[in-house]
Amino acid sequence: MTKSSGRRPRRPTMVDVAREAGVALSTVSRVVNQDPTVGADFARRVQTAITTLGYRPDEQARQLRRGTSRTIGMAAREMSARNPVLAEFELGAHAAGLVVLGASTADDVERERSVVLSMAHRGFDGVLMEPIGTDHSYLASEIASGLAVVAVDRPVSGPDTDAVLSDNTAGIRLAYRQLADHGHRRIAYIGDHERIFTGHERASAFRACLAADGRPQTGLVHTGETEQARISEAVRAVLSAEVRATALVCGNVTTTFAVLAHLAAEVPRGQRPAMVGFDDFPLAELLDPPLTVIAQHTGEMAHAALRLMTARLAELERAVETVTVPVSLIARGSGEIPPRE
Repeated sequence: MTKSSGRRPRRPTMVDVAREAGVALSTVSRVVNQDPTVGADFARRVQTAITTLGYRPDEQARQLRRGTSRTIGMAAREMSARNPVLAEFELGAHAAGLVVLGASTADDVERERSVVLSMAHRGFDGVLMEPIGTDHSYLASEIASGLAVVAVDRPVSGPDTDAVLSDNTAGIRLAYRQLADHGHRRIAYIGDHERIFTGHERASAFRACLAADGRPQTGLVHTGETEQARISEAVRAVLSAEVRATALVCGNVTTTFAVLAHLAAEVPRGQRPAMVGFDDFPLAELLDPPLTVIAQHTGEMAHAALRLMTARLAELERAVETVTVPVSLIARGSGEIPPRE
């Protein structure tokens, strides 16, 4: 059994590198900071010593000297393939020479605050946020200190920041009209909590569609947390009402998954309602029937977010900009099913 003293082995320093290479400390510093005026022989000796000793520069100290870290944080509800905007942003940022590190906020307001402030206090140049809270006043001092903040999918509540949004209202109108045009008169909406910007915008747009058509809203709009139990209860309610819904609009991809799971478990195939989901996802076209969706243009959103981030890093005092990206309806079959009375 090997005993540990509890102490970490001492990390080699620039002094050690200088001694190993037989050069001045200032020469090591110039090589580490990529000074092109260092002679080739000196540079080779220093690099050999760095490799031999396993020396790693103090990145935070280098950041302080250069005034930038070239590091961007991503703080989002979910860091997964369900969030392609983040994946595409990271690819573009990497190509631009930026390092991107992400953390999930897990739909928790306090966790979001902790994650974002940790990134700011660790010297990140900017943060790409998918905000979930309703009070982001804590960002004001960080922005004033030079933190670049870009919000994606929903705006920050409080200080003005750059933002990239989808056209939520237009998307819900497209979904509603697609179902109405196929004969549906009793269309229900199941969506996210309305304390979230996108949840509020989409539910409000759906209510406006009902009002414009002269339809009653009672029992047709169900919003709240995206747990399976709550969504299953909502589906049961709209399908078991005295005048049952013949079509559903799902407010986001998490809701769509939960609705599909409930229908598969409890509703016979021939009795399932027509359905349109907000957000596309891989394999949606392979479902039976293939899922009609409102697709956000994730590549365009990621490109816009990266453009805003790099512009803000280059000029912190530039005017705040909001980009609203259009959405599209992809008709695949589930939204084109006629009413099953």
